[in-house]
Parts: sequence; C-alpha cells; structure tokens
Amino acid sequence: MKQQMVGIEIENVHLSFGDTEVLTGVNLTIEPGEFFAFLGPSGSGKSTLLRAIAGFGPRPSGAIKIGGKDIVDLPPWKRNVGMVFQSYALWPHLSVRDNVAFGLRERKMPRNEIGPRVDAALDLVGLSHLADRMPNQLSGGQQQRIALARTVVVEPQVLLLDEPLSNLDANLRVQMRRELLSLQRKLGLTTIFVTHDQEEANTTSDRMAVLDGGVIQQVGSPQVLYDNPQNLFVANFLGTANVLNGKVEKFGDQMRFVTSTGDALPIGSTDVTSGSIVLRPQNITISASGNGDTIKGKVLHREFLGSQIRYIVEAAGSEIIVDQSHAVGADWQEIGGNVALQINAQTAVVIADPH
Repeated sequence: MKQQMVGIEIENVHLSFGDTEVLTGVNLTIEPGEFFAFLGPSGSGKSTLLRAIAGFGPRPSGAIKIGGKDIVDLPPWKRNVGMVFQSYALWPHLSVRDNVAFGLRERKMPRNEIGPRVDAALDLVGLSHLADRMPNQLSGGQQQRIALARTVVVEPQVLLLDEPLSNLDANLRVQMRRELLSLQRKLGLTTIFVTHDQEEANTTSDRMAVLDGGVIQQVGSPQVLYDNPQNLFVANFLGTANVLNGKVEKFGDQMRFVTSTGDALPIGSTDVTSGSIVLRPQNITISASGNGDTIKGKVLHREFLGSQIRYIVEAAGSEIIVDQSHAVGADWQEIGGNVALQINAQTAVVIADPH
C-alpha cells in the first residue's frame, strides 16, 4: 500500500470568496514524504489552503503542483489526494467495512480486489475486529481511524488532514497524534496536517507553515520557528513570549538591547537597530540577588505548575513571565519580594520593527 512519494509546490496562489481575499501570494514547497503542518488561528487561511489543494472551493489563481503536475484545473476526484475531515464524514448507514470500501467501489474496482484492500487498510489502523460494526457503535478515536482507513485504501499520493483530532478528548488526542505520525511513516505519504494547536504541530510535523491573514508568516521546523521567530506574530503564536521594545546599542565589544526604561540586556550579534526583544520564560533565570547582567524586578504573582514554577515579575516597565524548573526542597521566590532576572544572551531574539 506504500505509495511513491511526491512533493507539492504552491506557486503564487491567491484565492478570494467574493470580494474577500483569503489567500494572498502563497508560495510553498513541501518535500516528498514530509509530514507538514499548516498552523494558525481561526480565519488565518490554513483550511482554505488545504481545501485548495484538495480541489474544494473556488478556483485559486497561481499553480498547485503535485509531483510536478499542475492540478489546479483538475476536479477533486482526479487529483489523487485523500482528505480526512474534522467530522470524519462516515456514512452512518454503512458498516465499517462498507465505509472503507466505498471509494474503491466508486472507482469501479473489481470486487475480488476490493476485499483484500479493505482488509489491509483495516489491519493497518488496527480495527479489523470491528469490520461489521456501524459508525455509531464506535468511539471517537475508532471513527477517526476508520476515516483514515477509508482515505488510504484508495492509495492517494497525498494525505490531507483537516483538524482531525479536534473532536477528541485531551488524552485521546495525544495518543492519536502518535498513531497518525506512525501511520504516515509506514505509508510514506506526503501529508499536510491543519491545526490551530501548536502542540499538535510541534509533536508531529517535520516542518510547518505559520499562517495569519492568508499570508505565510514563516516556514521551518518546529524548533527553528520557536527559537528564531521572524516576527512578533510567530513569536507570540508559538508558545509564551515576553516582548520588550527598545533599541540596540554597542557597549565596547558587547551588543546590548536597551529597553524603553533604560535597562540594558545582553544579546548576540544582530543587524537590527530598533524593534523588540523576545524572551522565552524558561530562558530567564530568577534569583534574590543576581550577578552580572541582570534587571531588577518585583514578584507580582506565582503559580505552581508541577514541573515548573511560573512567576510574573514587574521589571523593565513590563510584566515578565519567568518559568523555573521545580525541584524538591528548592526555595521559592516570595510574592512581593525583590528579585533579579538574568538573560541568556544566546537565547534572546531581536526582531526589527515592521516596515
């Protein structure tokens, strides 16, 4: 059932609903066999872009190529892509086996070939023993697996997943995203996964595109996007970020980011002269009296999160979030107490003002 891996090229794609443009000049290359995520808030255009690849909705301008072939003018059933919808869209009056066989029958496949293909697909998702049940007799996780089996049984070149985990409870979502990735690796299918959940994207994707307002903000691996966001939208969307405004100045051989309150923070080399500094909470050290480059502050709030203690500290004219690893017997900073915050220069990201 393993398919030849193909890449996807999206070239200058624009798409509008009436007078409203929802995708603006999208350019993207997805490598053969990649597990790729479209990540963004509601209304960012991620599902619209996925549906444009599938052939649903208005025809976009530009090109969408699968395996080098432009498919933008092909109807959905000729694109050789498989799509799993958020609702799973199982036929309620058909058994599990008949749901999985549906696409093969629509393609007029010989009956003697359908049975073995369906059995193989059900075995792949571990649900052969439920072949004769009806969809309403299945759990949410089982329904999702059947939707996957129905999609992969037709052997698509590309697998499209439109928020397939959003209807599951938290624990099952964690289990199913692991199973999704395992299945994708077995099949070798180029896969695009749409989600608004950064944790889902981080734990499954080889690379991701962060979208906002129909525009791709940044493309890269989860680690690269988290550690080196190119703009404030990406920085704030991918986890918790402290953002301070100011300018870059040179003090001898050392670069400093000087905040609007005059606090000078050490940074690495940068071409930016003014803008914002992004500090992740876990990259800030908090202590009662710091040594070296520190900024003074006052603890406003404290939360115990199990593996971490989260502090809200008033410092540099802002409320700064600091996460400290919890260890048995470790002292906590007192609410209302004066503290010093130390910044790791190598983890600070300076972002220029938008033009």
